[in-house]
Amino acid sequence: MTGGVDQNILGKGVSFPFNVGRDGRIGWSAGETNIRQSIEIILKTDLGERVQLASFGAGLTPLLFDPNTASTHARVADRIHRSLKAWEPRIKLEEVDVREHRSQKETAVATISYRLSATGQTERIALDIPLQSDAAGGV
Repeated sequence: MTGGVDQNILGKGVSFPFNVGRDGRIGWSAGETNIRQSIEIILKTDLGERVQLASFGAGLTPLLFDPNTASTHARVADRIHRSLKAWEPRIKLEEVDVREHRSQKETAVATISYRLSATGQTERIALDIPLQSDAAGGV
C-alpha cells in the first residue's frame, strides 16, 4: 500500500516502457504509476497504429507540422480529452491545458490534471508535444 491506498484497486499491468528485470521476468507497474504509464501510452499512440483497435490512441503525430498557436493547442487539448475519456476509465479528467513551452518555441506542453476514480486523489502529468515554431506551419 502506498499512502494508505491498496494499489490493486488502481490496476496493474506490464510496465512502460517494456522491460525485463534482473530475474528475467517481465517488469510490471501498479497503482498510480500504472495509470500514468497508461496515459502516456494512450497519448503517444496514433489512431490506426494498433491492429484490431484502430480507434485507440490520441492521434497527436499528424499535428507535428502544425504551428505552435492557440488554435493548434485547442486541437491538441481536444484530442487528449477525447482519447483519455475513451480509453482510461480509472481517471476523471479535471483539466487539459496546452501552452507553448517557455524556452522551446517548437514545443507545446500539455498539462493534464485528473482525479483517480477509485480514491479521489488528484494527480497531474505533463507531456511535451513537438510542433512547428513558425506561425506558417511549414517545413
